[in-house]
Amino acid sequence: MKPLMFVLCLSLLDAQQPVPTVKFSVTSQLVVVNVSVRDRSGRPIEGLQAKDFTILEDDKPQKISVFEHQQLESEPEPAPAPRPAMAADRAPRITPSTPGQVRFKDRRLLVLFFDFSSMPPEDQLRAQKSAVDFLDRQITPSDVVALMSFTSRLQVLQDFTQDRDRLKEIIQSFRIGETSELAEEAPAGEDEDGIDTGAAFTADETEFNIFNTDRKLTALESAVRMLTSLPEKKALVYFSSGVGQTGTENQAQLRSTVNAAIRGNVSFYPIDARGLVASAPGGDASQGSARGTGIFSGQSQRQRRERFNNQQETLFTLAADTGGKALLDSNDLSLGIVQAQKDISSYYILAYYSANPAQDGRYRRIKVRLESQPQAKLDFRSGYFASKQFRDFNATDKERQLEEALLLGDPFTDLTLALELDWFRLARDRYFIPLSVKIPGSQIELARKKGVEETELEFIGQVRDGQGRLAATVRDAIKVKLRGGTAGKLSQRSLYYDTGFTLPPGSYTLKFLARENETGKLGTFETKFAIPDLAAQTSYLRLSSVVWASQREPLSAAVGVAERNRRRLATHPLVKDGRKLVPSITKVFRKDQNLFVYLEVYDAATDPARKSLNLAATVSFFKGQVKAFESEPLRVTQPPAGRLQSAPLEFQVPLAKLQPGDYTCQVNVVDQTGTRFAFARSPLVLLPQ
Repeated sequence: MKPLMFVLCLSLLDAQQPVPTVKFSVTSQLVVVNVSVRDRSGRPIEGLQAKDFTILEDDKPQKISVFEHQQLESEPEPAPAPRPAMAADRAPRITPSTPGQVRFKDRRLLVLFFDFSSMPPEDQLRAQKSAVDFLDRQITPSDVVALMSFTSRLQVLQDFTQDRDRLKEIIQSFRIGETSELAEEAPAGEDEDGIDTGAAFTADETEFNIFNTDRKLTALESAVRMLTSLPEKKALVYFSSGVGQTGTENQAQLRSTVNAAIRGNVSFYPIDARGLVASAPGGDASQGSARGTGIFSGQSQRQRRERFNNQQETLFTLAADTGGKALLDSNDLSLGIVQAQKDISSYYILAYYSANPAQDGRYRRIKVRLESQPQAKLDFRSGYFASKQFRDFNATDKERQLEEALLLGDPFTDLTLALELDWFRLARDRYFIPLSVKIPGSQIELARKKGVEETELEFIGQVRDGQGRLAATVRDAIKVKLRGGTAGKLSQRSLYYDTGFTLPPGSYTLKFLARENETGKLGTFETKFAIPDLAAQTSYLRLSSVVWASQREPLSAAVGVAERNRRRLATHPLVKDGRKLVPSITKVFRKDQNLFVYLEVYDAATDPARKSLNLAATVSFFKGQVKAFESEPLRVTQPPAGRLQSAPLEFQVPLAKLQPGDYTCQVNVVDQTGTRFAFARSPLVLLPQ
């Protein structure tokens, strides 16, 4: 599907406001705080009343409107007598509670969440067995359990129930092995000791859903939102085989998931279903034999261990930031459920209607005091983020919302964003950083005005260095106008935003926001990136970023171009002969497309006699560890001109001869005069036509 490309132009917001009307409204927000009260010995203190507590929000006293004491059992319940098997009544959703209602009096709420997208069959069996063992031996009379699963979508398998036979029947009915198609494997081409796995990739119908890390976190956030209406404490036990980091995940999604859990009184208890793993340096019988020298130098084992630790890091973050605990490197997976069970002992439910009705998304601090027993230890959440709502803002309000959103700890994730940062050398210590953003057209709302479909989009971003100092900013706005069939096809296409900035080498963090002004949808993308110091690199050939693209668009096809961007086009590395190379941010292509590959070589050696270069380059496609295709060699002999000692390399590779699936693409560059080489890799997904 051919995407629409546009470059934002600076436009003035409409200063004319509609005629004001008189409107009276009252907004109230019920805030639930679960408080555990223990004495010096760690025993729960019971018999307290609402008048014993004082609750403050941002140091302002609040009136307690709901007060409940949840008294929970801790001793396991004897197994019930066997009964005939019955069909599981699988609820399509979690039944919500009305504000102020406590449905589960003296009950402990546990959710068993099975992430089959990350677990291979052996881990699925281990998770299944541990859940059944818990239901057989360790469930208490106070426990009510719900079941959820995630494969390509989130499913509620069972609403909260105490019927352990029904729960066991559902868990034992899992079809092991058929839902592990997204389980993570070592990236192909990551090291020289690769193995031939023969694995094939089955892509989702939308390229934005191929980012597995964000998909898992979004599923967890959706599960949390189902549980938010229940004021009781909830523990979500998350069975997975780790959440890997692909380099394309959005850190804002992790923060959004954690903040949603805090608002909903949900604690994550992740369980690594792999258990205690001792990986052999040469691999085990589950994979093919290693090749190359990495097994002898230790490089292969270091990469495996680093990948394993990265997969556990997200699990630990989810637990630590929501008050739960992660069970890692343990073969008794049921201990993770027991830990969640023990952490939710008797507690008090306090709820109040906030005296601050502003829906500004700001963080509000909560304090709870027990005046009658000042020596008691109180455990409660320290605060929450207020809800956010896009109202009839004027131009000033809209601008302030974007600026404040950069400072909020709770990011906006209503608008899906994919983002790519590249770098090209301008001088010895300065680099040009093109920024490309992709937005699915299906999330853009259009308003019909004077026969034209239009919307307004605004973008703002900040780049900070390793010390947190502001290094660069981006601010743009545009009114997008589409006519005829183009507007009708928007839902099947994507919108691109393109800008750039100049930075020295170093490590940076980018926080970028985009807002669609018809509905107020706002998305956040946050990522870390590094610009290498090529001047300090001597062992290998110096390369820029590699841009992978599927199209060149005429500059005239852009919806609008900012004036400052017009001045930059003369030196933009991706613009040639009035056409711009559009990066494929998601690295998803179709068989009927051509693959464009662009990069630059710096400081290549020149033949003193002929005063020419001798560069050779190819593009290789690997499926697993098998080379599926390699392009014809590209040779460059012309000495570099223009920017400082840069020799551009550009490939155009037809994809029609390749089979659909996932590939690792590698660009190989050899400087035959300087006897140096370099290569760069990137994953690529090829879809049918």
